Amino acid sequence: MNREVAPHLRLVVVDDHEVVRWGLIALFAGRTRFRVVGQAATVRGALAQVALHRPDIVVMDLRLPDGSGIDACRAIREQHPGTRVVILTSYPDAGGVRAAAEAGAAGYVLKRARGRDLIAAVDAVANGETLVDPAVQARASKTVRRLIDRGGPDEMGSLSPQELRILDLLAEGMSNRAIAQAMNLSDKTVKNYVSTVLGKLRLERRTQAAAFVAHHQAFAY
Repeated sequence: MNREVAPHLRLVVVDDHEVVRWGLIALFAGRTRFRVVGQAATVRGALAQVALHRPDIVVMDLRLPDGSGIDACRAIREQHPGTRVVILTSYPDAGGVRAAAEAGAAGYVLKRARGRDLIAAVDAVANGETLVDPAVQARASKTVRRLIDRGGPDEMGSLSPQELRILDLLAEGMSNRAIAQAMNLSDKTVKNYVSTVLGKLRLERRTQAAAFVAHHQAFAY
């Protein structure tokens, strides 16, 4: 059910980089329909500001010093379901889009977006829409179309929890060595896992993993 947009949309801005945070505040303050009621640089600060001000929208950095914007988003949505969250990030990461969607985020926008595009995104989210930055969609769209054309059953159900974790890291663009370090596995074990995952999903290259994840588990394109 869409929420009605109030005369002034009340925002909380969360980013650990002071220059970026104040730049966002200035951007929104320059529009009469927005009112920035709070700001924070950490997950803990964000939760406190949301509890205090009960904003309409939270514009949240993905990476924060004491945790992730994804974790903060999940907590906000659980504690304050009337508040919508827009994740703002530097990384066009399909895995991040999936995680944001699962946490209840209403939008995923890249920091390189133009100011007017970010304003439009926040307006859209306030009107009950969900969206993903076009640059993230474009990165995966060609492979997604080919995967859709294949049809057939959803191969995700054939993956074990460990294989799903491998898929997530592949979708983030991590190398076998980086995955091995993240999961405390040997390079050889990871290589075997990657081959198994690609085989089960009928993918030819590891670079297709991001498109597969985006199509199956993120916002609808």
